[in-house]
Amino acid sequence: MASGVPRRRRGPGRAEEAAGGAPGPAPAPLRFPGLILYLAERRLGRSRRAFLTGLARAKGFRVDQAYSPEVTHVVMEGCSAAEASSWLDRVLGPSGAPQRPLLLDISWFTESMGRGEPVPVEGRHCLGVPLATKSQVDSASLPTYACQRHTPLDHHNLCFTEALETLAEAAGFEESQGRSLSFRRAASVLRALPGPITSMSQLQGLPHFGDHSSRIVQEVLEHGVSREVERVKQSERYQTMKLFTQIFGVGVKTADRWYREGLWTLDDLQGQTRKLSRQQEAGIRHFEDLSTPVWRHEADAIQRIVEEAVWQVLPGATVTMTGGFRRGKLQGHDVDFLITHPVEGQEAGLLPKVMGHLESQGLVRYQHTRNNHYQDTKDLDHMASRNTCMDAYESCFSILWLPKPSPSFYQKSGEGPKEPIRDGKAVRVDLVVAPISQFAFALLGWTGSQHFERELRRFSRAEKKLLLNSHGLYDPEKKESLPATSEEDIFSHLGLQYITPEQRNA
Repeated sequence: MASGVPRRRRGPGRAEEAAGGAPGPAPAPLRFPGLILYLAERRLGRSRRAFLTGLARAKGFRVDQAYSPEVTHVVMEGCSAAEASSWLDRVLGPSGAPQRPLLLDISWFTESMGRGEPVPVEGRHCLGVPLATKSQVDSASLPTYACQRHTPLDHHNLCFTEALETLAEAAGFEESQGRSLSFRRAASVLRALPGPITSMSQLQGLPHFGDHSSRIVQEVLEHGVSREVERVKQSERYQTMKLFTQIFGVGVKTADRWYREGLWTLDDLQGQTRKLSRQQEAGIRHFEDLSTPVWRHEADAIQRIVEEAVWQVLPGATVTMTGGFRRGKLQGHDVDFLITHPVEGQEAGLLPKVMGHLESQGLVRYQHTRNNHYQDTKDLDHMASRNTCMDAYESCFSILWLPKPSPSFYQKSGEGPKEPIRDGKAVRVDLVVAPISQFAFALLGWTGSQHFERELRRFSRAEKKLLLNSHGLYDPEKKESLPATSEEDIFSHLGLQYITPEQRNA
C-alpha cells in the first residue's frame, strides 16, 4: 500500500558529480596548464571514469570530457598497444593529426594521482603508437646529422631510447665518452623516426646504429626489456653515481671519487662537509626541491620574477627563456634565461645588480656570478682555436626561491597526500647576458638540446669548414666572422633547413 509521502528523488551520485553532470566539489585551480588529459571510457566504465575525472580535477589537472586536438595525454586501462593505436586512428579519422597525443596506461595516471602531480612518462607507461608501414621508416632518407633532422619532444620509440640512453649515461659514469656518444647517437636516430620500430629489418641502413645498439633494440623487441640495461640500472655503482651527479655542483669525477671513498648516500655526504664546496653544500641542502621537476607554470612564474628584477636595473632589456622549456617541455630540472639589450654595451655588468635586487627580496639561496671574459678572446683567430660548447658570457648559476602564490592554489583533495603545504620551492636558475650582436648565437647555443648543438658544430666543421660556438660563426680560411641577427640566419649560412626549437629534441 503506497503511503502519502512522496518518494525521495535520488540525487546524483558522487561519480556523476565528479564528471560534471551535476553540482559537486569545485575543481582545484589549474596547476598544469600545458597538460590536457582525456580518460578513454573503453574498459574504464562510465562511473569509474567519472570518479577518476573528479579526482584529477581536485588535484589541479585539466581533464576534458571529449577528445579534441588539444589533448596531450590519453589514459586507457586494459588495452594493448595495438588496441590503443586502433582506437586513436578511429578518433582521428583518415586525416590524422600533425601532433598525436601520448597513449598511456592507467598506471601513469595512478602514480600521478598518488604524487599529486604528473610523474615523468617512462617506457613502461606507453601503450605505443600506430604501426609504421615500411615506407614510414625509410632509412635511406634519414639524414646523418641530428641538426638535419626534425626531432619532436614526444616520439614513437621511447622504450628503445630509454634503454640506449641508460647505457650512454652508464658509459659516461665510466668516462668512456666514445661509447656514451655512440649510444646517444643511436637513440637520437630513433627519436627522429616518423613511426615505431616493430622489426629488426627497420634498423638496416640507419646511421650511427652499431651492433651493440642493435642487440639492445632486439632484446627489447623480443622480451620487453634488455637484461644488460636492467643489470646496469640495478648496480650499486650506477645508482650511486646517478644520485651524486644529480646534486648541484657535482660532476662525474667528483661522484666517482666519493664512491671510491665509500660514500654512497646523501647521509654519508652530510657527515663529510669538509669535502663539499659551497655550491655542493647548497645542492645537498636543497636536494629534495632540486630533484623535483620544475613545471612550466613555475618556470613562467620565475620568469616574471627575473624580468621584474632586470627591468628595475636596465629598462628595455629582454629576458628570453631558453633550454628545454623553449623546446616545448612541460617540465625540467632547471630554468635558463638569456638577457640582452637592444643597445650594444648597455648589458655589461648587469647580473650583480640583478642578483642584488633579488637578494634584497630574500629570493636568493645560492649564487655564483661569472664576469664576461670574452674580451680576452675577442680576436677571431683565438675564437677559432677555442671552438667549444663553453662560452665566455657574463653568467650566474643560482638557486632561487619561488614563493607559492597562495595556499588555495595547491590545495589537496581528500584523497591526496597529507604533507604540509610549504611556502615555496628552491629552483635552479641560470642567467646569461649576451650583447645584441651575439644574441642569435647565444640563443641557438642555450636552446639545445645538447646533442643537437654538438651535431650542429660537428656539421659546421666537417661539411662547411666553419667554426660555430655560442659567440659566433667563423670562417678560418677567410679569417672573418659571419653576422647573424636571427637563428634563421645561422642555419642559412650553414646551408641547412631551419629547424624550430620544438623540433630540436635530439
